[in-house]
Amino acid sequence: MTHTAGPGIRAWIIWVVGVAAYVLAITNRSSLSAVGVDAAERFTADAATLSMFAVVQLAMYGGMQIPVGVLLDRYGARPVMTIGMLVMALGQLTMALSPSVGVALVARMLLGAGDAAIFPGVLRLIATWFPAQRAPVMVQLTGIVGQTGQLIAVIPLAALLHATSWSITFGSIAGLGVLFAILVVLLVRNHPPEVAADVSVNTDTGAIRVVRSSVDTGVGIRAAWAHPGTRLAFWTHFTTPFAGTAFVLLWGVPFLTAGEGLSLAAAAGVTSAYVLVGMVIGPVMGDLSRRIPHLRSRALVLPAVGVQALAWLVVIVWPTAAPLWLLYALAVALAMGGPASMIAFDHARTHNPAHRLSTATGVTNAGGFLAALIAILLIGLALDLQGAGTPDTYRLEAFRWAFLTQLPLWVLGGVFIVIERKRTRIHIGMDPPRRSRS
Repeated sequence: MTHTAGPGIRAWIIWVVGVAAYVLAITNRSSLSAVGVDAAERFTADAATLSMFAVVQLAMYGGMQIPVGVLLDRYGARPVMTIGMLVMALGQLTMALSPSVGVALVARMLLGAGDAAIFPGVLRLIATWFPAQRAPVMVQLTGIVGQTGQLIAVIPLAALLHATSWSITFGSIAGLGVLFAILVVLLVRNHPPEVAADVSVNTDTGAIRVVRSSVDTGVGIRAAWAHPGTRLAFWTHFTTPFAGTAFVLLWGVPFLTAGEGLSLAAAAGVTSAYVLVGMVIGPVMGDLSRRIPHLRSRALVLPAVGVQALAWLVVIVWPTAAPLWLLYALAVALAMGGPASMIAFDHARTHNPAHRLSTATGVTNAGGFLAALIAILLIGLALDLQGAGTPDTYRLEAFRWAFLTQLPLWVLGGVFIVIERKRTRIHIGMDPPRRSRS
Protein backbone atom coordinates (compact mmCIF):
# COMPACT_ATOMS: atom_id res chain seq x y z
CA MET A 1 0.00 0.00 0.00
CA THR A 2 1.33 3.44 -0.90
CA HIS A 3 0.68 6.19 1.67
CA THR A 4 0.38 9.83 0.80
CA ALA A 5 -0.78 11.21 4.18
CA GLY A 6 1.41 11.16 7.27
CA PRO A 7 1.15 8.35 9.80
CA GLY A 8 -1.41 8.66 12.58
CA ILE A 9 -0.98 8.03 16.30
CA ARG A 10 -1.98 4.39 15.89
CA ALA A 11 0.82 3.83 13.40
CA TRP A 12 3.32 5.27 15.85
CA ILE A 13 2.00 3.10 18.70
CA ILE A 14 2.33 0.00 16.54
CA TRP A 15 5.86 1.01 15.53
CA VAL A 16 6.86 1.64 19.17
CA VAL A 17 5.62 -1.81 20.21
CA GLY A 18 7.38 -3.40 17.26
CA VAL A 19 10.64 -1.62 18.01
CA ALA A 20 10.40 -2.51 21.70
CA ALA A 21 10.08 -6.15 20.64
CA TYR A 22 13.11 -5.65 18.40
CA VAL A 23 15.12 -4.22 21.34
CA LEU A 24 14.38 -7.39 23.28
CA ALA A 25 15.28 -9.50 20.26
CA ILE A 26 18.67 -7.75 20.04
CA THR A 27 19.18 -8.32 23.76
CA ASN A 28 18.41 -12.00 23.25
CA ARG A 29 20.72 -12.18 20.21
CA SER A 30 23.57 -10.47 22.07
CA SER A 31 23.03 -12.18 25.42
CA LEU A 32 26.36 -14.00 25.26
CA SER A 33 28.34 -10.92 24.22
CA ALA A 34 29.52 -9.87 27.69
CA VAL A 35 29.21 -13.30 29.34
CA GLY A 36 31.09 -15.39 26.79
CA VAL A 37 33.84 -16.19 29.25
CA ASP A 38 31.20 -17.19 31.83
CA ALA A 39 29.59 -19.46 29.24
CA ALA A 40 32.95 -21.02 28.36
CA GLU A 41 33.55 -21.78 32.03
CA ARG A 42 29.99 -23.02 32.70
CA PHE A 43 30.04 -25.48 29.79
CA THR A 44 33.82 -26.13 29.77
CA ALA A 45 33.85 -24.98 26.15
CA ASP A 46 36.83 -24.28 23.89
CA ALA A 47 36.81 -21.48 21.33
CA ALA A 48 35.30 -23.58 18.53
CA THR A 49 32.50 -24.79 20.82
CA LEU A 50 31.88 -21.26 22.06
CA SER A 51 31.71 -20.14 18.44
CA MET A 52 29.10 -22.81 17.78
CA PHE A 53 26.73 -21.15 20.25
CA ALA A 54 26.69 -18.08 17.99
CA VAL A 55 27.01 -20.03 14.74
CA VAL A 56 23.96 -22.27 15.26
CA GLN A 57 21.98 -19.23 16.41
CA LEU A 58 22.94 -17.20 13.33
CA ALA A 59 22.56 -20.18 11.01
CA MET A 60 19.00 -20.68 12.22
CA TYR A 61 18.38 -16.93 11.96
CA GLY A 62 19.68 -16.80 8.41
CA GLY A 63 17.98 -20.02 7.36
CA MET A 64 14.63 -18.77 8.63
CA GLN A 65 14.75 -15.44 6.80
CA ILE A 66 13.15 -16.63 3.56
CA PRO A 67 10.46 -18.76 5.29
CA VAL A 68 9.71 -15.83 7.59
CA GLY A 69 9.47 -13.52 4.58
CA VAL A 70 7.02 -15.88 2.92
CA LEU A 71 4.94 -16.09 6.11
CA LEU A 72 4.94 -12.30 6.48
CA ASP A 73 3.79 -11.87 2.90
CA ARG A 74 1.02 -14.40 3.56
CA TYR A 75 -0.15 -13.69 7.11
CA GLY A 76 1.25 -10.26 8.07
CA ALA A 77 3.45 -9.12 10.94
CA ARG A 78 1.24 -9.63 13.99
CA PRO A 79 1.03 -13.46 14.16
CA VAL A 80 4.57 -14.01 12.90
CA MET A 81 6.10 -11.63 15.45
CA THR A 82 4.02 -13.11 18.27
CA ILE A 83 5.24 -16.62 17.52
CA GLY A 84 8.79 -15.30 17.21
CA MET A 85 8.69 -13.75 20.68
CA LEU A 86 7.35 -16.97 22.21
CA VAL A 87 10.00 -19.10 20.50
CA MET A 88 12.74 -16.76 21.78
CA ALA A 89 11.29 -17.01 25.29
CA LEU A 90 11.37 -20.79 25.06
CA GLY A 91 14.97 -20.62 23.89
CA GLN A 92 16.07 -18.46 26.82
CA LEU A 93 14.21 -20.65 29.29
CA THR A 94 16.00 -23.66 27.85
CA MET A 95 19.31 -21.77 28.14
CA ALA A 96 18.54 -20.94 31.76
CA LEU A 97 18.05 -24.61 32.62
CA SER A 98 20.55 -26.20 30.21
CA PRO A 99 22.81 -28.75 31.92
CA SER A 100 25.09 -29.39 28.94
CA VAL A 101 26.52 -27.98 25.71
CA GLY A 102 24.05 -30.00 23.61
CA VAL A 103 20.99 -28.54 25.32
CA ALA A 104 22.51 -25.05 25.20
CA LEU A 105 23.00 -25.39 21.44
CA VAL A 106 19.31 -26.29 21.04
CA ALA A 107 18.46 -23.21 23.12
CA ARG A 108 20.51 -20.97 20.81
CA MET A 109 18.83 -22.50 17.76
CA LEU A 110 15.41 -21.66 19.21
CA LEU A 111 16.66 -18.16 19.93
CA GLY A 112 17.80 -17.69 16.33
CA ALA A 113 14.53 -19.03 14.92
CA GLY A 114 12.42 -16.66 17.01
CA ASP A 115 14.71 -13.69 16.43
CA ALA A 116 14.37 -14.17 12.67
CA ALA A 117 10.74 -13.03 12.78
CA ILE A 118 11.14 -9.71 14.56
CA PHE A 119 13.16 -7.29 12.42
CA PRO A 120 11.50 -8.31 9.12
CA GLY A 121 8.16 -8.01 10.91
CA VAL A 122 8.92 -4.43 11.95
CA LEU A 123 10.00 -3.63 8.37
CA ARG A 124 6.66 -5.02 7.22
CA LEU A 125 4.83 -2.73 9.64
CA ILE A 126 6.79 0.27 8.36
CA ALA A 127 5.84 -0.64 4.78
CA THR A 128 2.13 -0.96 5.57
CA TRP A 129 1.66 1.88 8.10
CA PHE A 130 4.04 4.65 6.96
CA PRO A 131 4.43 6.72 3.79
CA ALA A 132 6.97 5.28 1.36
CA GLN A 133 9.10 8.43 1.38
CA ARG A 134 9.65 8.05 5.11
CA ALA A 135 10.74 4.42 4.89
CA PRO A 136 14.57 4.88 4.67
CA VAL A 137 14.65 7.09 7.76
CA MET A 138 12.15 4.87 9.63
CA VAL A 139 14.27 1.79 8.89
CA GLN A 140 17.40 3.54 10.17
CA LEU A 141 15.50 4.76 13.24
CA THR A 142 14.36 1.21 13.90
CA GLY A 143 17.94 -0.01 13.69
CA ILE A 144 19.15 2.77 15.98
CA VAL A 145 16.60 2.15 18.74
CA GLY A 146 17.02 -1.61 18.38
CA GLN A 147 20.73 -1.37 19.09
CA THR A 148 19.99 -0.32 22.67
CA GLY A 149 19.39 -4.03 23.14
CA GLN A 150 23.15 -4.51 22.74
CA LEU A 151 23.77 -2.02 25.55
CA ILE A 152 21.40 -3.99 27.75
CA ALA A 153 23.28 -7.19 26.92
CA VAL A 154 26.70 -5.64 27.49
CA ILE A 155 26.13 -3.95 30.85
CA PRO A 156 22.91 -4.73 32.83
CA LEU A 157 22.71 -8.37 31.73
CA ALA A 158 26.29 -9.08 32.74
CA ALA A 159 25.75 -7.27 36.03
CA LEU A 160 22.60 -9.30 36.72
CA LEU A 161 24.45 -12.54 36.00
CA HIS A 162 27.29 -11.72 38.35
CA ALA A 163 24.83 -10.55 41.06
CA THR A 164 22.47 -13.54 40.84
CA SER A 165 22.84 -16.74 38.81
CA TRP A 166 22.79 -18.11 35.27
CA SER A 167 19.26 -19.51 35.65
CA ILE A 168 17.77 -16.34 37.11
CA THR A 169 19.37 -14.14 34.43
CA PHE A 170 18.25 -16.10 31.38
CA GLY A 171 14.92 -17.01 32.97
CA SER A 172 14.19 -13.31 33.45
CA ILE A 173 14.76 -12.64 29.75
CA ALA A 174 12.40 -15.52 28.94
CA GLY A 175 9.70 -13.86 31.03
CA LEU A 176 10.14 -10.60 29.15
CA GLY A 177 9.69 -12.51 25.90
CA VAL A 178 6.27 -13.74 27.01
CA LEU A 179 5.28 -10.21 28.10
CA PHE A 180 6.22 -8.71 24.73
CA ALA A 181 4.38 -11.46 22.86
CA ILE A 182 1.24 -10.39 24.72
CA LEU A 183 1.86 -6.73 23.84
CA VAL A 184 2.23 -7.58 20.15
CA VAL A 185 -1.07 -9.50 20.18
CA LEU A 186 -2.90 -6.68 21.94
CA LEU A 187 -1.53 -3.64 20.09
CA VAL A 188 -0.10 -4.55 16.67
CA ARG A 189 -2.27 -4.80 13.56
CA ASN A 190 -1.12 -5.91 10.12
CA HIS A 191 -2.51 -2.98 8.15
CA PRO A 192 -4.58 0.21 8.59
CA PRO A 193 -8.27 -0.35 9.33
CA GLU A 194 -9.45 1.47 6.21
CA VAL A 195 -8.25 -1.38 4.00
CA ALA A 196 -9.41 -4.98 4.16
CA ALA A 197 -5.95 -6.42 3.47
CA ASP A 198 -2.41 -5.41 2.59
CA VAL A 199 -2.54 -4.11 -0.97
CA SER A 200 0.27 -3.13 -3.28
CA VAL A 201 1.10 -1.63 -6.61
CA ASN A 202 3.40 -3.91 -8.60
CA THR A 203 6.35 -1.75 -9.61
CA ASP A 204 6.93 -3.91 -12.69
CA THR A 205 3.40 -3.88 -14.15
CA GLY A 206 1.43 -1.22 -12.28
CA ALA A 207 -1.20 -3.81 -11.32
CA ILE A 208 -2.94 -3.38 -7.96
CA ARG A 209 -3.32 -6.60 -6.01
CA VAL A 210 -3.86 -8.05 -2.55
CA VAL A 211 -0.58 -9.04 -0.91
CA ARG A 212 -0.18 -12.79 -0.83
CA SER A 213 3.01 -14.80 -0.97
CA SER A 214 3.95 -15.33 -4.58
CA VAL A 215 5.79 -18.44 -3.44
CA ASP A 216 2.38 -20.08 -3.81
CA THR A 217 3.01 -20.08 -7.56
CA GLY A 218 6.59 -21.18 -7.16
CA VAL A 219 8.09 -17.92 -8.35
CA GLY A 220 8.44 -15.69 -5.25
CA ILE A 221 11.99 -16.45 -4.20
CA ARG A 222 13.25 -16.91 -7.75
CA ALA A 223 11.62 -13.67 -8.87
CA ALA A 224 13.18 -11.74 -6.00
CA TRP A 225 16.66 -13.19 -6.59
CA ALA A 226 16.38 -12.71 -10.36
CA HIS A 227 16.41 -8.94 -9.93
CA PRO A 228 19.99 -7.65 -9.63
CA GLY A 229 18.73 -5.08 -7.12
CA THR A 230 17.90 -7.90 -4.69
CA ARG A 231 21.32 -9.44 -5.24
CA LEU A 232 22.89 -6.04 -4.62
CA ALA A 233 20.89 -5.86 -1.39
CA PHE A 234 22.07 -9.37 -0.39
CA TRP A 235 25.76 -8.60 -0.94
CA THR A 236 25.45 -5.21 0.73
CA HIS A 237 24.06 -6.87 3.83
CA PHE A 238 26.62 -9.69 3.53
CA THR A 239 29.59 -7.32 3.53
CA THR A 240 28.82 -4.41 5.84
CA PRO A 241 27.77 -5.66 9.31
CA PHE A 242 29.49 -9.02 9.89
CA ALA A 243 32.67 -7.65 11.52
CA GLY A 244 30.68 -5.63 14.04
CA THR A 245 28.34 -8.57 14.64
CA ALA A 246 31.22 -10.96 15.33
CA PHE A 247 32.82 -8.36 17.61
CA VAL A 248 29.81 -7.44 19.71
CA LEU A 249 28.04 -10.80 19.61
CA LEU A 250 30.89 -12.96 20.88
CA TRP A 251 34.58 -12.18 20.35
CA GLY A 252 34.90 -8.49 21.23
CA VAL A 253 34.96 -8.74 25.02
CA PRO A 254 37.35 -11.75 25.17
CA PHE A 255 39.67 -9.94 22.71
CA LEU A 256 39.60 -6.70 24.68
CA THR A 257 40.05 -8.29 28.11
CA ALA A 258 42.16 -11.43 27.63
CA GLY A 259 43.93 -10.16 24.49
CA GLU A 260 44.38 -6.40 24.92
CA GLY A 261 44.43 -6.50 28.72
CA LEU A 262 41.51 -4.15 29.41
CA SER A 263 39.35 -4.43 32.49
CA LEU A 264 35.79 -5.64 32.00
CA ALA A 265 34.54 -2.10 32.60
CA ALA A 266 36.91 -0.64 30.00
CA ALA A 267 35.90 -3.34 27.51
CA ALA A 268 32.25 -2.51 28.15
CA GLY A 269 33.08 1.12 27.37
CA VAL A 270 34.52 0.19 23.98
CA THR A 271 31.60 -2.06 23.04
CA SER A 272 29.13 0.55 24.27
CA ALA A 273 30.86 3.12 22.05
CA TYR A 274 30.25 0.78 19.11
CA VAL A 275 26.54 0.81 19.85
CA LEU A 276 26.25 4.54 20.60
CA VAL A 277 28.22 5.65 17.56
CA GLY A 278 26.05 3.42 15.37
CA MET A 279 22.99 5.15 16.79
CA VAL A 280 24.44 8.56 15.87
CA ILE A 281 25.58 7.54 12.38
CA GLY A 282 22.30 5.81 11.55
CA PRO A 283 20.05 8.82 10.89
CA VAL A 284 22.81 10.58 8.95
CA MET A 285 23.31 7.58 6.68
CA GLY A 286 19.56 7.09 6.36
CA ASP A 287 19.10 10.68 5.20
CA LEU A 288 22.02 10.41 2.78
CA SER A 289 20.57 7.17 1.41
CA ARG A 290 17.32 9.03 0.75
CA ARG A 291 19.08 11.96 -0.90
CA ILE A 292 21.52 10.03 -3.12
CA PRO A 293 19.67 6.79 -3.99
CA HIS A 294 21.81 6.17 -7.08
CA LEU A 295 25.12 6.63 -5.24
CA ARG A 296 24.41 4.55 -2.12
CA SER A 297 26.92 1.80 -2.87
CA ARG A 298 29.80 4.00 -4.02
CA ALA A 299 29.37 6.84 -1.53
CA LEU A 300 28.17 4.99 1.58
CA VAL A 301 28.47 1.20 1.48
CA LEU A 302 31.93 0.61 0.00
CA PRO A 303 33.58 3.39 2.06
CA ALA A 304 32.07 1.86 5.23
CA VAL A 305 33.56 -1.51 4.30
CA GLY A 306 36.96 0.03 3.57
CA VAL A 307 37.08 1.93 6.86
CA GLN A 308 36.28 -1.24 8.84
CA ALA A 309 38.96 -3.28 7.10
CA LEU A 310 41.56 -0.53 7.49
CA ALA A 311 40.82 -0.07 11.20
CA TRP A 312 41.16 -3.80 11.88
CA LEU A 313 44.44 -3.97 9.96
CA VAL A 314 45.89 -1.09 12.00
CA VAL A 315 44.89 -2.79 15.27
CA ILE A 316 46.28 -6.13 14.09
CA VAL A 317 49.70 -4.79 12.98
CA TRP A 318 50.15 -2.46 15.97
CA PRO A 319 53.48 -3.57 17.51
CA THR A 320 52.23 -3.75 21.09
CA ALA A 321 48.83 -3.94 22.77
CA ALA A 322 46.69 -1.31 21.05
CA PRO A 323 46.23 1.97 22.95
CA LEU A 324 42.76 2.68 24.22
CA TRP A 325 42.17 5.46 21.67
CA LEU A 326 42.85 3.02 18.83
CA LEU A 327 40.39 0.48 20.23
CA TYR A 328 37.76 3.22 20.38
CA ALA A 329 38.63 4.13 16.79
CA LEU A 330 38.06 0.48 15.88
CA ALA A 331 34.67 0.59 17.60
CA VAL A 332 33.76 3.72 15.61
CA ALA A 333 34.82 2.08 12.34
CA LEU A 334 32.87 -1.10 13.06
CA ALA A 335 29.85 1.00 14.03
CA MET A 336 29.58 2.20 10.43
CA GLY A 337 28.65 -1.33 9.33
CA GLY A 338 25.23 -1.45 10.97
CA PRO A 339 23.82 1.75 9.41
CA ALA A 340 25.43 0.85 6.07
CA SER A 341 23.73 -2.55 6.18
CA MET A 342 20.33 -0.86 6.46
CA ILE A 343 20.87 0.53 2.96
CA ALA A 344 20.47 -3.05 1.76
CA PHE A 345 16.80 -2.88 2.72
CA ASP A 346 16.42 0.33 0.74
CA HIS A 347 17.66 -1.64 -2.29
CA ALA A 348 15.28 -4.53 -1.59
CA ARG A 349 12.30 -2.20 -1.18
CA THR A 350 13.17 -0.11 -4.23
CA HIS A 351 13.55 -3.01 -6.66
CA ASN A 352 10.73 -5.34 -5.58
CA PRO A 353 6.94 -5.02 -5.78
CA ALA A 354 5.25 -5.07 -2.38
CA HIS A 355 3.70 -8.52 -2.87
CA ARG A 356 7.19 -10.03 -2.56
CA LEU A 357 8.71 -7.34 -0.30
CA SER A 358 9.10 -9.54 2.76
CA THR A 359 10.48 -12.42 0.69
CA ALA A 360 13.12 -10.07 -0.78
CA THR A 361 13.79 -8.69 2.70
CA GLY A 362 14.36 -12.23 3.95
CA VAL A 363 16.83 -12.94 1.16
CA THR A 364 18.64 -9.71 2.00
CA ASN A 365 18.73 -10.25 5.75
CA ALA A 366 20.11 -13.76 5.30
CA GLY A 367 23.24 -12.32 3.71
CA GLY A 368 24.48 -10.47 6.77
CA PHE A 369 24.01 -13.35 9.10
CA LEU A 370 25.54 -15.85 6.71
CA ALA A 371 28.71 -13.72 6.70
CA ALA A 372 28.56 -13.25 10.48
CA LEU A 373 28.30 -16.96 11.25
CA ILE A 374 31.21 -17.69 8.88
CA ALA A 375 33.31 -14.97 10.52
CA ILE A 376 32.52 -16.13 14.07
CA LEU A 377 33.28 -19.75 13.22
CA LEU A 378 36.55 -18.91 11.43
CA ILE A 379 37.73 -16.79 14.38
CA GLY A 380 36.99 -19.61 16.83
CA LEU A 381 38.69 -22.24 14.65
CA ALA A 382 41.73 -19.99 14.17
CA LEU A 383 42.07 -19.59 17.94
CA ASP A 384 41.83 -23.34 18.50
CA LEU A 385 44.41 -24.08 15.78
CA GLN A 386 46.83 -21.78 17.60
CA GLY A 387 46.24 -23.51 20.95
CA ALA A 388 44.38 -20.48 22.31
CA GLY A 389 40.91 -21.94 22.56
CA THR A 390 40.05 -21.50 26.25
CA PRO A 391 39.89 -18.42 28.52
CA ASP A 392 43.15 -19.34 30.27
CA THR A 393 45.03 -19.70 26.95
CA TYR A 394 43.69 -16.62 25.10
CA ARG A 395 46.56 -14.39 23.93
CA LEU A 396 46.86 -11.26 21.83
CA GLU A 397 48.89 -12.70 18.96
CA ALA A 398 46.37 -15.52 18.48
CA PHE A 399 43.48 -13.05 18.38
CA ARG A 400 45.29 -10.98 15.77
CA TRP A 401 45.72 -13.92 13.40
CA ALA A 402 42.15 -15.02 14.09
CA PHE A 403 40.65 -11.65 13.14
CA LEU A 404 42.58 -11.66 9.86
CA THR A 405 40.16 -14.37 8.67
CA GLN A 406 37.62 -11.57 8.07
CA LEU A 407 39.56 -10.13 5.12
CA PRO A 408 38.42 -12.66 2.48
CA LEU A 409 34.78 -11.95 3.37
CA TRP A 410 35.24 -8.22 2.80
CA VAL A 411 36.97 -8.86 -0.53
CA LEU A 412 34.31 -11.32 -1.71
CA GLY A 413 31.44 -9.05 -0.74
CA GLY A 414 33.04 -5.93 -2.16
CA VAL A 415 33.59 -7.57 -5.55
CA PHE A 416 29.96 -8.69 -5.77
CA ILE A 417 28.66 -5.28 -4.67
CA VAL A 418 30.49 -3.70 -7.59
CA ILE A 419 29.24 -6.37 -10.03
CA GLU A 420 25.59 -6.27 -8.94
CA ARG A 421 25.54 -2.48 -8.74
CA LYS A 422 26.51 -2.33 -12.41
CA ARG A 423 23.92 -4.96 -13.33
CA THR A 424 21.23 -3.10 -11.40
CA ARG A 425 21.99 0.19 -13.14
CA ILE A 426 21.79 -1.57 -16.53
CA HIS A 427 18.54 -3.29 -15.54
CA ILE A 428 16.79 -0.03 -14.62
CA GLY A 429 18.16 1.80 -17.65
CA MET A 430 20.66 4.09 -15.91
CA ASP A 431 23.63 2.59 -17.76
CA PRO A 432 23.75 1.18 -21.33
CA PRO A 433 23.89 -2.60 -21.69
CA ARG A 434 27.30 -4.13 -22.12
CA ARG A 435 28.20 -4.72 -25.71
CA SER A 436 28.57 -8.36 -26.54
CA ARG A 437 31.85 -9.37 -28.08
CA SER A 438 31.53 -10.44 -31.69
